[in-house]
Formats: sequence, structure tokens, C-alpha cells
Amino acid sequence: MTRRQRGLLDRNLAIEMVRVTEAAAMSAGRVLGWDDKELADQLAVDAMRQALDAVDVDGEVVIGEGEKDQAPMLYIGEPIGTGDGPAVDVAVDPIEGTTLVAHGMPGAVSVITAAEKGSMLRTHIAYMNKIVVGSDARGSIDITKTPAWNLHSIGRAMKRPTSDLTVVVLDRPRHKDLLREIRGTGARLRLIPHGDVLGTIMAALDEFPDVQVLMGIGGATEGVVGACAVKALGGDMQAQFWPRDEGEEEILRQEGFSPGQVLTLDDLCRSEDISLALTGISDSDLVHGVQYGPARVRTHSLAMRSRSRSLRWITTLHDVARLREVGRYHAPSEEDILRAAQRPT
Repeated sequence: MTRRQRGLLDRNLAIEMVRVTEAAAMSAGRVLGWDDKELADQLAVDAMRQALDAVDVDGEVVIGEGEKDQAPMLYIGEPIGTGDGPAVDVAVDPIEGTTLVAHGMPGAVSVITAAEKGSMLRTHIAYMNKIVVGSDARGSIDITKTPAWNLHSIGRAMKRPTSDLTVVVLDRPRHKDLLREIRGTGARLRLIPHGDVLGTIMAALDEFPDVQVLMGIGGATEGVVGACAVKALGGDMQAQFWPRDEGEEEILRQEGFSPGQVLTLDDLCRSEDISLALTGISDSDLVHGVQYGPARVRTHSLAMRSRSRSLRWITTLHDVARLREVGRYHAPSEEDILRAAQRPT
């Protein structure tokens, strides 16, 4: 084992990364309900970039929401961190649920995950079909089989009737047939408007009683981030790329994949030492949203690490004035926000 690898294994990066997602969440939360996804993205990304500059890692963004010429998003291949410390792959989603932030809806979070260099799947394909379960149903899923087959298999593994399972699915027209088949098994449904990282975590978290399975097509970024969470929780996941046209099928082939190829949890992230941090922007079932007081800002975060399978819910009160003095507060001032909102479109 190299010294750089030991540096990763000896540190709980999830705790350090909480500061990064806190910064992004505090910035984006300032414009909750403003009906401006681009402004929220800009604020979250700027704050996340500044906070990442202080983390002692030699990191590279391998899964992000944008390319270099599509600012403000953190782009694939972007170096992050101080350059000192362990070499890591980083998957980022400064705002998981930009529409939720724009409309002032619940369920928006900021999330980041890190693992050893070269361990995360890299792709430019936008979407994946996914199935996720917790540790009680590990080994019972097969994405090449029907939803009904999978739900009956999951029920047997969990020793509960199919009618006692709840499946979380993104509420999209493309899932019409999937929803009909799930209902045909007697299983319950929980439809969510956005944010399948949270849905993935809920399905994989054995202590979360309301959801046992995630199914359906969602973002590839969220798929890799979600896979890191599933591995940290000891659950199981399979995925398949969902190319939207012949152009994306060609991209798949160039990347060394094939349409219909099954991606296991290890294909998505083969690391055994994953750190993930998530901070609420608006309220959700897992974390509260940012709360702004006259002197302090309250954030609520979840930090998890696959090596120990530890979960830490962290509530932090941030003294904004003091953090500004010491250069550790990356959220914008009211004047900064108003100037950004008045930018040319």
C-alpha cells in the first residue's frame, strides 16, 4: 500500500467534505424559491469550489454536471483540492434537485463523494436505469429481469410479502409501464419529482422503514453518487446505461461499454473506502434544510463512510460574521446575490 493510499484510509474524508456541502447548501439556500435554477447552480458551485480548495487531497472530478465550456458546473476532469494528500476520484452534485430549489420545494441537497483514484465509473452518458435495495435483499436483484420478478425476489429475501414493499420511482412519463407493473404486484409506490440520490439512500438504508426499493431511469451522475452511498450502507445496486439516441450509443461504444450492459455495484465504484457528505438545502426525510437566523445559519448533514459503514447526522450552527472574518464562509452576501440576479441573460 502506498503512502498516498494510506493517507486516504487513515482519514475520514466524509467529515471534511461536510464543510464543502455545507458551503454549497448555505449559498443555494439563499435563493430558495427564486425560480432561477442557473443562479442557484452558480452560487452552489462557486461556494463548493472555494471550500474544496482547502481540502488536502489531490482530487479530480470524474462525475459532474457539466463540461468545461458549460460553466458554472464543476466539469469532468477538473482538479480539486490543495494537491497535497491522497489522490482521489470525486463525484459532485452541488445541487441535487435544482428545480426543487427554484420552486422552493422539499428534497434538495448538496452532495459530494470521494474514493481512491481510478475507482469510479466515468461516462458522458446522461441517464441510467437502476435498481437499488438494502443489505437485507443483497444478491436478490437482476435488472435484466422484469420489475415483477425482482419485487417477488426481494420480498422472498426480506421475508415479507410483495404487498409490504414500497418502491420509490421518479415521477416521469417514461415510467408509465414500470408503474403499471409495480402496481400489478401489489407493492406500494412513492413517486418523487426529482432527486433520486435521496431515493437511492432511502432504499439502501435499512433503518429507513418507508422505502425498500428504488427502480427506474435517472441521471448517471446520481447513479454513481448513489452507488457510493449504497456501498457505504452495505446494500446492492445494478444499473444499465439508457442512451437516448444513436449518438449516445456511439459514445457508449467509444467509452468501452455496450447498450444493455449490466453494471454492478463494483462497476460503478470498486473502492472499499468511500466517503460521502450530503447537506440539506430544503427539508427532506433524511436531513433538514438550511435555516437562516439573525446571527447564525443552521445546517443539517449526513456523512457516511464505507470502510466503517458509519453514519453521522451532523447539525452545525455557523457564526457567519466570524467565519467571514477568518475567510471560511463561502456563501455570498445579500449584495452579491442581488448583483448575480441582475446579471445579463
